[in-house]
Order: sequence, then structure tokens, then C-alpha cells
Amino acid sequence: MRTLGLTLGKFAPLHKGHQFMFDTALQEVDELIVVIYDTQVMPVPLHVRANWIRELYPTVRVIEAWDGPDGYSNDREHEIREEQYILGLLNGEQVTHFYSSEFYGEHMSLALGAVDRRVDEERKLVPISATMIRSDPYKYREFISDVVYRDLITKVVFVGAMSTGKSTITEALARKYQTVFASEYGRDYWTDHQVDRRIGLAAFDEIAAGHIEREEQALLQANRYLFVDTNAITTYMYALDYHGQAPELLTRIALENAQRYDLFFLCDDDIPYDDTWDRSGDQKRHVFHKQIIADLKERRIPYIMLRGSLEERMRRVEEVLAGFQPYSNYFGELSN
Repeated sequence: MRTLGLTLGKFAPLHKGHQFMFDTALQEVDELIVVIYDTQVMPVPLHVRANWIRELYPTVRVIEAWDGPDGYSNDREHEIREEQYILGLLNGEQVTHFYSSEFYGEHMSLALGAVDRRVDEERKLVPISATMIRSDPYKYREFISDVVYRDLITKVVFVGAMSTGKSTITEALARKYQTVFASEYGRDYWTDHQVDRRIGLAAFDEIAAGHIEREEQALLQANRYLFVDTNAITTYMYALDYHGQAPELLTRIALENAQRYDLFFLCDDDIPYDDTWDRSGDQKRHVFHKQIIADLKERRIPYIMLRGSLEERMRRVEEVLAGFQPYSNYFGELSN
């Protein structure tokens, strides 16, 4: 007899306790269905949470319940609504095992005519809950998969011309918020590989890939925020400046960068120019600054300008972060 398991929840966020339940079910049944509800308890959208499960468990059938009943209750009217909703989703398909670690396992398994399979109901094997994680993901990092954790971090990138304070502010903010930062990979690469202050066109692809790798490593260690010094869009502008064109991989990554970061800050060229051997002069800085602004506008990327001293710039960032909600379509007044 073919066995079919079912479990449901918000998975807001998905954690190792949920995964223990999935792993248990997959050892006991031929197929597993996971119904995931929409919810307002955290800002991560339903389809993002669903894709966590799809990526970690490609054999599981995931059903996104956009119009499912809200919340959990032992009120019988609520139980009936949920039972009818799940039976409607199944459309006659027979579930043999219902998996949960909650009280609702009893009424759902009865409605489905399935085995009531409770997994670690007392949270002894995996002592965690989604509520605990929402309160402090960094504190409970060990209970969160890398796939999930990276989406719980607000990614803040600082772009701008040379000598506009990007490195200084990313490091200062990381110290203030007790997190990590991703330094500019391109600068390190250029220092190691330049010949007469030049690098080849193909090198810009290596820079783009190397910077993404550096960011991904930092993301998994970040505490709420990751501050990033420069991204592929600025590297793309450098490639145009050096060679009049940009290689394929860099061009693609630069296009994807519009969705990669939660917040873009543009560092103004209003601070004194640091005329080091590896830079091309203050006039070049002013021109490059204008070009970066034009490119951001062409890409339709909202950005926030940072002007003044380090202290003034940091205060502006702090104001924005204080009012920012991840996955929101509004984060305060933009300046350009």
C-alpha cells in the first residue's frame, strides 16, 4: 500500500525542528506533502518560505496555501474550517499519515482518516521554536539552515566612486551593530594582479564571482545585517572605464544585483580625496560619481545618498535601518 504523509504550518521561519519532522516522515512514508500557510508573523513572503523547503527537500510536494485559515486554535469552528480547507486542497487524495508536533494533530488526523504521527512534541530532541528564532536569529543560528538564514539577513550595500568612504563606513557600521562586513574583493584582486595599474577584461568576471563568494561566506556569519563594500554594479562601471565594455558574467551579475540587496547607499564625493598610488585623481572621481548615479537611475534602483562626515553618514544609515522592514516596498524618504 502506498503511504502518503502530510504536514502543515507557517514555517516562519523553517528550522531544524521542522526539518527533523520532515526527515522522520520521509523515512516512514512513500511521499510527503507540506502545506505552507501565508502569515503576517514575519515579513518573509510565502513563496520565499516555500522555496526554502523546495531547495532543501526536492522530493517533497509543497503546496502554497495563500488563502488558508489564519492561526491555530482549538475552537471547533476553526478546526472545521481548517479540515475543510485541507480536504479541499487534497481533492480526494488519501493521506495515510499526518505529521505534527502540535495539539492540532488529533483533529486533523481524524478528519483525514490518517495516523496521528506526533514528532518531538515536547521539543526535547530539537529544543527550538519559530517564535524563539524570530526573536533573535543570530542567537539560535545553530537551529537554522544556511538556505534559510541568508534570507533573514538585511543586506546593505555601499556604492560610489573611489575615495568616497565606502570601506570606512562598512567597517564602522559592522562594529556598531556587532556583525560582519564584506570588503571589496575587486580592490584586493586588483592589487594582486594589476600590471602597470591595468587588468584584463576577463579579470572582471573573476572579480564579480569572487565578490559574490565573499558576500555569501559573510552572510552566514552576519547578525541581522550584512554591510557590503561595493558590488558588481560598480565593478561593471570600472570595466567600462578600463575597456569600454564589460564581460558576460559581470554584466549578468550586475543585472541581478538590483534584487540582491535590501538597501543601496551611495557615498557622495563631498569628502577630501585620498590621493593614493592606485587612484586616478579627484577629477576622475567626480566624473565616475556622476556615471554611477546615471547607471543606478538607468537600472531603476532606489538609493540613499550619504553626505558629510562619517558621523553624519552613520546617523543617516541608522535612521534608515531603524525604520526599515525587510521585504517592504517602503523604507523612508530617498535622496538623490
